[in-house]
Amino acid sequence: MKQVLNFGAAAVVAIVALPILSCSSANKPGTIVIDSVDANIKMYSHVWDEIVNHGKLDMFNDSNFTTNVVMHVNPDIVGIDSVRAYYANYITGFSDITFTIKDVFGQGNKLVKHWNFKGKHTGDFFGIAPTGKVIDIDGVTLVRMQNGKIAEERDFLDNLDFMTQLGLMPPK
Repeated sequence: MKQVLNFGAAAVVAIVALPILSCSSANKPGTIVIDSVDANIKMYSHVWDEIVNHGKLDMFNDSNFTTNVVMHVNPDIVGIDSVRAYYANYITGFSDITFTIKDVFGQGNKLVKHWNFKGKHTGDFFGIAPTGKVIDIDGVTLVRMQNGKIAEERDFLDNLDFMTQLGLMPPK
């Protein structure tokens, strides 16, 4: 009986101490903190809203992105400065931008975002002269987060529809 009581007392101490120790260890330098899916979604959605809807290219920083962030396009773009330069084409190439995250969900460190981009092509866009055309395109992005930062993205959209809306391809 004495062993059962000792085990029971040890279990109570463990149950009470574990949450306290878990909270305090998250603040120690060098401790890896795994963010919840909800926290990643909130951070991710806020960052992209600020970048695209408000033109805040300074959000491309090491607080929001890993230093070696990868955007899978052809060819891949690696690093915060390169990714900022890539997305600057959207901010300077379009006016009247509305970027809407229609749905976002995740599991572990992975997120999936369904989005819509609307804007008027009034500036240089990857070397394409302004067409004055209005774009309204949906897409999906696969995301990998790392310690609460955006580490990797891969966008999927109908590029033929995008080029057609820009007036660079004949209508379907």
